[in-house]
Amino acid sequence: MNHGHGHGHGHFEGPAPLGPLAAKIVIGLLSAIGALVLLGTILLWPSNQSVEVPAPFQTTGGDAVVTVAATVVEHDTGACGSISAGRVFTGDPVPPATGVYECDRSVLSIESGPDAGTNTLLEVVPGPGQPELQTGDELRLVRQTDPSGATQYSFYDFARSLPLGLIVAVFAVTVIAVARWRGLRALIGLGVAFGVLVIFMLPALLDGKPAVPVALVGGALILYAVLYLAHGVNLRTSSALLGTLASMALAALLSYVAIRMTHLTGLSEEQNTDVQMYIGHVSISGLLLAGFIIGSLGVLNDVTITQASSAFELAALDPDTSRREIFSSAMRVGRDHIASTVYTLVLAYAGGALPLLLLFSVAGRSISDVITGDAVAIEIVRACVGGVALTLSVPLTTAIAAVLSRAGGPPKPARHAL
Repeated sequence: MNHGHGHGHGHFEGPAPLGPLAAKIVIGLLSAIGALVLLGTILLWPSNQSVEVPAPFQTTGGDAVVTVAATVVEHDTGACGSISAGRVFTGDPVPPATGVYECDRSVLSIESGPDAGTNTLLEVVPGPGQPELQTGDELRLVRQTDPSGATQYSFYDFARSLPLGLIVAVFAVTVIAVARWRGLRALIGLGVAFGVLVIFMLPALLDGKPAVPVALVGGALILYAVLYLAHGVNLRTSSALLGTLASMALAALLSYVAIRMTHLTGLSEEQNTDVQMYIGHVSISGLLLAGFIIGSLGVLNDVTITQASSAFELAALDPDTSRREIFSSAMRVGRDHIASTVYTLVLAYAGGALPLLLLFSVAGRSISDVITGDAVAIEIVRACVGGVALTLSVPLTTAIAAVLSRAGGPPKPARHAL
């Protein structure tokens, strides 16, 4: 006669109590790293000293460039040489005395600054790099004083405040509509990241602080804010944060070694040359290295949070799944993610270097010279360093998340039919 009865055994099956201990270790590590980041922020905080505006960015009077708003009210093609060009006037501009050559003439209504309500004239000789103005275009003009003391206006750029504001608004509304409160928190985190960049990192670099520590501390501040704001304070986010911090440190080490090995200077980029010329106390190699570090954060964050979420979701679906099985299943997701993200990473850098590659393609240089040149080599090293850090972040974060996903303690006693 068969009879079955259920009874509880004196031991618990399932994972050993590694999860709670691992959770305490991870929380302790993140707390210690957070304290070091705050200490680094205090030590690297920029001083209040002001930096002189470099000569190429000054007006003729030696001051910083000041711009005002203006709108094109009339536009035609005619003789150049009017004495009203760049000057303030009301009514119509003074015709040129002699018509030596023709140019595009635009009468602009000045809408801000001390000369608001008056007009000025822009004369532009058509050619590459020159603005093509039309009636109704909204512009920004540089206002400065010439040696005689008279006010002079010149073209600075098109005004883009309204269209940029609309694009940003569409982006924000779309994110919030789909992701709801999490999307709103992500946007707040993005604002915090921008604040860290503008308030801490850039002033610290201008203050002569070492670029790599500034990038690591600034990157860590951004990661703490962005991850916890967007995804909440929990073990899932903590596992992704620890994996991302470790991957960022690895990216910094790899970037340093790669830059040393390849002797990259960064001087092939015009902005870096300007920095070396006008802000000589800033290290170009350090700035290049800092750019590698900060540039890797976005893709690392994307991969690590995906891996952490996959591990925790797999653990929640089947409470009897072992950590090894969670790790193996999440790694299958991770391998697909690596394959697609590496393509994204490399193609993004290739897209950024496309104008440069186009110029090289008509220069008659060999492909080996093009690839090993400083400008292209920077993008290759940047993509490869980011790819290595990205690839190694997947198993690291997945392992942390697999352990923490079972951090709730041992499961209930199992029942067995005898």
